[in-house]
Amino acid sequence: MKIKKDTTSPADIGDYMKVFACTAVMMQTVLSLVLATSPTYNYQTPIGIIYNLVKFTAPAFIFGILYTTTRTTNQNTLANYGGYLKKQWSALFVPTIWWTLAYLLIMPNVQQVNQYHDVGSFIWHFINGNAAPHLWYNTMMLQFIILMPFFWLLAHFVRNNSKRGIWTLIITTVLFAAWIGFYDLEVFHGPHEQSWYLLDRIFISFVIYGIFGVLSWMFRDKLETFLKKSFPILVILFVAVFYWTNKELFNFGYPVSLANAPYYKPSMTLYALLVIGLVATLAIKHINDNSKALPVFHFLATYAYRAYLSNVFWLQIIWRLGGKNLVNINPILAIIVCYLLTWVLSFASAYVFHIIWSKVKDSLMRKRVQESTE
Repeated sequence: MKIKKDTTSPADIGDYMKVFACTAVMMQTVLSLVLATSPTYNYQTPIGIIYNLVKFTAPAFIFGILYTTTRTTNQNTLANYGGYLKKQWSALFVPTIWWTLAYLLIMPNVQQVNQYHDVGSFIWHFINGNAAPHLWYNTMMLQFIILMPFFWLLAHFVRNNSKRGIWTLIITTVLFAAWIGFYDLEVFHGPHEQSWYLLDRIFISFVIYGIFGVLSWMFRDKLETFLKKSFPILVILFVAVFYWTNKELFNFGYPVSLANAPYYKPSMTLYALLVIGLVATLAIKHINDNSKALPVFHFLATYAYRAYLSNVFWLQIIWRLGGKNLVNINPILAIIVCYLLTWVLSFASAYVFHIIWSKVKDSLMRKRVQESTE
């Protein structure tokens, strides 16, 4: 059986990636907050392991965005760029602006690296992703949206040409491996760890996942065949690489520092790609079986980005209203409660705000129509 070609399908692999990534990134935020309270080493161990388990979020989100965008716009050229940006402005950039302002003005305590102190530093924090712990990724992700014509060009280049697809995969892998090696030597615990930290939010650090997202749609039949044949191997490799990532983290000793588990290591890159492969396998099975889960994933994927933007905001409220006190009772209990409440509030708010904004726009549109006919 092959992946359905109908682009009106209620969900695709990209939707699954977005939902898994958004769900996992909220856990990362909760784990970081709980670990900052310095729980005992007995609790730091499972926190570190769970953190490594969900350390695939940014790669999966980028893969999912490029897969879905390629599915729906791979015929586009530079002539379509203006319309594309207009659509993405309302879908991605506007929510980003509002939530970044909310963090900087309402919750300035969640800023990273340092605090803004004047107009210039306010604007810089707004742009560079330091307004909140998770917005570094947002700064990086929006670069892929802006650079989409290059990915359309790639889709045109490899179309119906397996050799070009293979060479693109090989060259991307080699160049990205060189980049990871450079980052590991120069930035991660290297001489430029503090001065070059912004490299973690430049698109180059995640470009392999974007390119693989494009290739996965353009060669979707071959992808399905590969995943079907290699699924048992992927599972074995997943377990092995997951062990590798944990061994690396705990080799740094205690107290556990999540900064020692960055995306920019060979182990984490392999882990992210393996998780992407496993999630893609699940999505393909659901698509081929016309699973009842498809509309659910499509619905959640529609609001995943906005839920992601808001999750730190809601977590801070939950934390202040009692989540922090739960840590004194049991850190694991605090993680579970804070995570579930954050997930529900994030997706619920994304949906409610969307409905409210849609009604406001409809009202304004009707008013304009009425005024023009008078």
